[in-house]
Amino acid sequence: MKTKVFIDGSEGTTGLRINERFLKRDDIELLHISPELRKDPKKRKKMINSSDITFLCLPDEAARESVALVENKDVVIIDASTAHRTEEGWAYGFPELSGEHREAVRTGKRVAVPGCYATGFISLVYPLIAGGILPKDYPVGCFAISGYSGAGKKTIAAYECKDRPKELSSGREYALTQQHKHLKEMQKITGLSRTPLFSPIIDDYYSGMLVSVQLYADMLTKRETPGSLLDYYTEYYKNKRFIQVSSTDDEIAASGFLAGNGLSGWDGLKIYVTGNEERIVVSSQFDNLGKGASGAAIQCMNIILGCDETKGLDICI
Repeated sequence: MKTKVFIDGSEGTTGLRINERFLKRDDIELLHISPELRKDPKKRKKMINSSDITFLCLPDEAARESVALVENKDVVIIDASTAHRTEEGWAYGFPELSGEHREAVRTGKRVAVPGCYATGFISLVYPLIAGGILPKDYPVGCFAISGYSGAGKKTIAAYECKDRPKELSSGREYALTQQHKHLKEMQKITGLSRTPLFSPIIDDYYSGMLVSVQLYADMLTKRETPGSLLDYYTEYYKNKRFIQVSSTDDEIAASGFLAGNGLSGWDGLKIYVTGNEERIVVSSQFDNLGKGASGAAIQCMNIILGCDETKGLDICI
């Protein structure tokens, strides 16, 4: 029997990508709603409660409204918005972090897909805190670069307009007030006692993301080197099919550059450790539309369904 799936918010970037990934799957029956009725609460309520799994690809307030429409206790909600990522009763959809995270996704009826920047940050910081390497009160600083696709349809249109302003041809730092919407989950999920300093940059390419965290070796709980942290990440993420850890002779890292769009179109995430014995930089490279959004949502669905975790996704590199 096919799994009935409804995508609430199928016209957005994430919704469209989820829909595209289902086109070649014979185990999914997509429930469709007429475009003119996609905001009609009655029609959405009918679709949600007729589904086995509903994906929410909506603004936060609309996502909360959709959850309130659920009457069928068997419906699984996978929410790609910010609305429920730190809410009690919601599994955080990053199964590689721990066995507890994976089990919560597998058995949960409410799963919150991590934010794209948060995915990169948490993939780096959570293991260090879990392993007692990074103190919870460490003053963490993070910078990141992303393609413009993660900023929504209006921003995508602005970047792809022929008559766009010249500043869109350059990387642009934003969230200058240190109030980025992903900060809340970045702090809570990792267990940091201080809110991280976070400086994201949007740049003139479509998709792909690079997130980096800088560490002073003498401020860690024990002395670490790039080599020892690389070994630690390799062991921590061993047998995790969606996460790769670079080798010390990795061609990209060895070239002296890491590109934000280096893994565009791939559904996994790759970790690098660079720097020296005094100052270390840990970085995660991935696609903001893959492991950072629709790919992560489908990975969670696959775990819930008990099928191959990679089904419908690209983790070959």
